[in-house]
Amino acid sequence: MKKIVVLTGAGISAESGLKTFRDSDGLWEGYNIEDVATPGAWHRNPEMVQQFYNERRKSVIEAQPNAAHYALAKLEEKYEVTIITQNIDDLHERGGSTNVLHLHGIITRSQSSKKPNLTYPIDGWELKMGEKCEFGSQLRAHVVWFGEAVPMIEKAAKICTAADVFILVGSSLAVYPAAGLIDYVPNNVPKYIVDPNIPLTGQQSSFIIVEEKATIGVKMLADKLLR
Repeated sequence: MKKIVVLTGAGISAESGLKTFRDSDGLWEGYNIEDVATPGAWHRNPEMVQQFYNERRKSVIEAQPNAAHYALAKLEEKYEVTIITQNIDDLHERGGSTNVLHLHGIITRSQSSKKPNLTYPIDGWELKMGEKCEFGSQLRAHVVWFGEAVPMIEKAAKICTAADVFILVGSSLAVYPAAGLIDYVPNNVPKYIVDPNIPLTGQQSSFIIVEEKATIGVKMLADKLLR
């Protein structure tokens, strides 16, 4: 069975109503990134950071997978599909995909603020101050912040080296190290970009471009690959 590797970014979740953190004004839901998505922010004002991610988690739970999520899941009928996502929502899983690697964590889980690999499911949308891990440290959202290591990046790079088909969906390739994953994809495999605003990869000539939003372009591409 051929292997499809899909790298997804905020563009695919935006069509389910989830705001991206790289809006034109540089804010994420009205907040400066430095105030809510860095270890320094957590150190300065953990209550505000916790509340920010509680609100984001509530939005994720209320959001629904869209046609692009369902189309990627449908590819599993014919291919071994691995989705590598930069997104912290669980829409791929709820859309039916069974093999999803979250580069930047997943907001529906919590983690120890001292041991990042110690994670727990969250019951509902609210994570309260005072909720602690088994070693006594405060629980926070299981999200990789700016300035923190991306623990899954090596595994993701290895997955990319084994791709028979590579698909990039809804990512501006502006966030490293995730943006560097395309460099691990073998030169001779078919590569597709689905995005209404094609990112400047420096490798456009090697990509088949589908200049559509995810809900349209991914379904078109999936229908083609499933023929």
